Amino acid sequence: MAANFLHGVETIEIDRGPRPISAVKTAVVGLVGTAPIFEVDGTLASVNEPVLIQSDREAARYFGTRREGFTIPQALNAIFAQGKGVAIVVNVFDPSIHAADQGAKDVTFAVSGKADLGREGVFDLVLTNAGGTVTYVAGTDFTLDPGAGVATRLEGGAIAAGATVKAAFRYADLSKVTAGTIIGAVDAAGNRTGLQALLDCHGEMGFQPKLLIAPGYGSLASVSTELDAMAHRLRALALIDAPAGTDVADVVAGRGPSGAINFNSSSERSVLCYPHLKVYDPVIDAIRLEPLSPYLAGVICAVDMEEGYWVSPSNHEIKGVIGIERRLSAMINDPSTDVNRLNEAGIVTIFNAFGSGLRVWGNRTAAWPSVTHPKNIIPVRRVADMLHESVEQAMLQFIDRPINQALIDDVRETVNGFIRTLIGRGALIDGRCVFDPAKNEETQLAAGHLVYDIEFMPPTPAERISFESFINIALLSQLRGS
Repeated sequence: MAANFLHGVETIEIDRGPRPISAVKTAVVGLVGTAPIFEVDGTLASVNEPVLIQSDREAARYFGTRREGFTIPQALNAIFAQGKGVAIVVNVFDPSIHAADQGAKDVTFAVSGKADLGREGVFDLVLTNAGGTVTYVAGTDFTLDPGAGVATRLEGGAIAAGATVKAAFRYADLSKVTAGTIIGAVDAAGNRTGLQALLDCHGEMGFQPKLLIAPGYGSLASVSTELDAMAHRLRALALIDAPAGTDVADVVAGRGPSGAINFNSSSERSVLCYPHLKVYDPVIDAIRLEPLSPYLAGVICAVDMEEGYWVSPSNHEIKGVIGIERRLSAMINDPSTDVNRLNEAGIVTIFNAFGSGLRVWGNRTAAWPSVTHPKNIIPVRRVADMLHESVEQAMLQFIDRPINQALIDDVRETVNGFIRTLIGRGALIDGRCVFDPAKNEETQLAAGHLVYDIEFMPPTPAERISFESFINIALLSQLRGS
């Protein structure tokens, strides 16, 4: 405001005009599961806290290596094997809760200097002599490989070669991790746990996950329901797996009320994934089954970064897998194949034909076939989410400013500028933001409420290509002699 009296010159800055809008991050996976945190540095171990992981090195540093029964290391490996993306990870395994006690028992150090404790996931190990009168010191007398559950005597330590000692310890008991542990809650101190902890991401990191997975637990109906609910709150997609061992007929039947699996949903924010994948596990030196969801999440992130979030993940090859749980018939020109039946039922699956590799196959969320609107298509749903959230976040700079013609124009042109950018990138075919006076009556404006219309259309994937072919005998006229 100008001074009441000034003998001189002043400059008043007027802040008007459209503002640039920054697009929200899309290639972000929200992963909830269990990790062998007894392997990692105690200062890095976390329980029920969102941790941003951007590489495989950070994954091992914060959440350990692959261990039988734990889900986070395997899932992060699947995501990063696709080459792009980041993950916000919530580990729910708490050694103080999800563990069992092993009372003192005899173990013997072999000639190799190693003693097998008979359990994996060992921590809080106490070694004493046979009489219990001497307690050996970790790092001086022995070392422990907690994942393998193997103690190794150190040369120069107090443990004699071939000695039999008493070992008492705690070991991981993953049977104590329940669906409720994964789903989480808000405790008495106001701290969120499990899946609910992802609600803290925006406040702490400035963005939130757009792809939600809980490998190994997402096939439980109780967990998949909560994944979908959280996806609605975060404007994300929940990638939900069928239980391992389910055949095609049961998976398709699972879409209906008489089905026995967790696929009876018409949510536009759930992506139903089938089947499990065959993956080589170097820890057990064997092939094991892993859920499709983390691999699909990794493929979506890679497509986002390399081609754009408006491109479907379908027909993109999956890296790091050697096979699928069961053989699925797949031909691009035969509607009776297994993969087409699954897609027809709103299930994303794997296309595996001669020379094709293993490819994601399917464009639809669980809303299909109940909802025929284009929003049942995965990239259309994601473009709409990105547009809406980006625009909303950009409006902070306009909130509470005086309503006048300049403000009305600034908001409209800010949004239209962003829409033009998306059209230029190929994320939209067309779109616009309009201020309709009919929807902004005087009484509404007097109450401080502005209403704008946004209309837009993302490109849809070329899911079906048809050729109409004719045998035209008139073409025989070309056979006349010259």
